[in-house]
Amino acid sequence: MPPRRKRQAVDWDAQSLREARSYGFFWYDWIWRLVRPGLILACALLILGGGVTLAGNSLYRRFVMPVDPADATTRQFVIESGSTLTSVSKQLEDEGFIRNRSVLKYLMDFQGLGSKVQAGAYQLSRSMTLDQIIRQLTTGDGKPLTRNITVIPGWTVEQIAADFAEKGIIPDAESFMAACKTGEAFADYYYINELLSTPMIKQRRYALEGYLQPNTYEVYLTASVNDIIRRLLSQVGVVFTDQMRERAATLGFTVDQALTLASMIEKEARADADFARVSAVFHNRLDANMRLQSDPTVKYTTGSEKMALDSGELSQISGYNTYMNTGLPIGPICNPSLKAIDAALNPDPAYITEQYLYFTSKEPGTSELYFSKTLEEHEAVVSLYRPLWIEYDRNRGLE
Repeated sequence: MPPRRKRQAVDWDAQSLREARSYGFFWYDWIWRLVRPGLILACALLILGGGVTLAGNSLYRRFVMPVDPADATTRQFVIESGSTLTSVSKQLEDEGFIRNRSVLKYLMDFQGLGSKVQAGAYQLSRSMTLDQIIRQLTTGDGKPLTRNITVIPGWTVEQIAADFAEKGIIPDAESFMAACKTGEAFADYYYINELLSTPMIKQRRYALEGYLQPNTYEVYLTASVNDIIRRLLSQVGVVFTDQMRERAATLGFTVDQALTLASMIEKEARADADFARVSAVFHNRLDANMRLQSDPTVKYTTGSEKMALDSGELSQISGYNTYMNTGLPIGPICNPSLKAIDAALNPDPAYITEQYLYFTSKEPGTSELYFSKTLEEHEAVVSLYRPLWIEYDRNRGLE
């Protein structure tokens, strides 16, 4: 068996070692060249991201972050009716609920909520986020600051007082009626000042009757009785214009007399077309120095709700009773609408010319009136319908 050959040792000299190394490192160098740009980009992005994060955190803390995340104590924040988003944003910043008014305003505008801020009293805290504040102010869950009140045309002072008291608008009806009794607390209105110098003013049931202008009003929940009365009185100055004052003067009326006549028209007429016609009859009777003989002037003092008044009721002694006295009653018998005031100043010209002097109701439950020129025609119509009125009263237990 031939002898085993010995493995021949390789003698690596320095040159060979260098060549081998350079050959192996070629691959490492190629890989490094390939990877190096990506690593540099990644590092740059990390650095940039860190910077953006730091900047974002700084902006968040300065403009967006709750004012004090640890302070959950609530305080009342009030938005008055008619406030704009700009004023509300400033108010929130001034009262310490947000850090920056402009951020809130732009954020709400971007979300389309700029016009949805609702008036009210809200409970906010310094720990609330902008989103929480925005949601609360635009969903209207704040306690209302105002309410609407309505005066119906033809209501008297007593009816207004009873309605307001029942709805909790005023503490009691008596305080309202007492303020309307003399009207002295409201003499700063020129028409009330004129009213207080009117003859027989102290004989009126209520000095302010006729001056509580029917309409719907917005008043504060905290409004006092006098505040509410002033709100109603101020509308008279809006409704009774300078042109109306001039027209009243042309007819020989003061503002008070025009309102008095308008109150009678309000109670007598029902259909729109009848307002000016009823006015024409009253104007014709005044010009002829005839008694106006209006049932509502009697009912104002007696409180009767009958259609067919009896002789005892018609003979009641009162400055309001136009069956007993010539001319206008001593004051308005209700609070008339603008429509009635306009009719008082602009009677139907055809009915004026044709000298209509009478009118009366037709069947009960309807709004129809029958107009007559002569007493004979009027009496014939009354005799026809009066039995129906009596039966109507009997059915309502008003005999």
